[in-house]
Amino acid sequence: MHGLVNRTIQQFVSDTYGAERWSEVALAADLTFAEFEAMLVYEEALTRRVLEAVCTVLDKPRAEVLEDIGTYLVSHPNAEAVRRLLRFGGEDFVEFLHSLDDLPDRARLAVSDLELPQLELREHAADRFSLTVNARIDGFGQVMIGMLRSLADDYGALALLEHRGGQRGFEVVDITLIEAGFAQGRSFDLGATADRAAEATSASGALVAPGHGN
Repeated sequence: MHGLVNRTIQQFVSDTYGAERWSEVALAADLTFAEFEAMLVYEEALTRRVLEAVCTVLDKPRAEVLEDIGTYLVSHPNAEAVRRLLRFGGEDFVEFLHSLDDLPDRARLAVSDLELPQLELREHAADRFSLTVNARIDGFGQVMIGMLRSLADDYGALALLEHRGGQRGFEVVDITLIEAGFAQGRSFDLGATADRAAEATSASGALVAPGHGN
């Protein structure tokens, strides 16, 4: 598992709940080191163990933790680089949704060995979409729900999201756009250079997927 995955889980816990909570997670997961290195590769079993430890220490269901990680990646000030990368996908929420198919390739422009799940958006009507997440790991659908909900707020859109479930590496997220201009979105300069977008990917140390298991 790419170190960015584990590093992001660590950052989520530390930034949201404090360094002491991360120390509890590290102890519960039997880690022999204090911090993950973003550019190393770790066994997937270790990622699963860390995620299970997070759920235990925080006393939260796995799905809730994964969604919270997705929310963190878009809304927390320390993850601003991730938000910037995602917002380069479009001027409004619908345009952003249509850019999701290209997100794994955009991420690899900065981190060549970072493999994100394949994403496929389907438009069923002007206000109804479904996002298929194809990954060799489970749970990225819940991470995407957290990210998409936060990005809808970021764009000022009102959207309903539902995890339809999945099997054999596939998860489906249903997206219903209630109102595109529901509120004023957060400011963002779409005219910034492509270089800044690449820098955002490199600096983020994020855009991750969780480990296997429940």
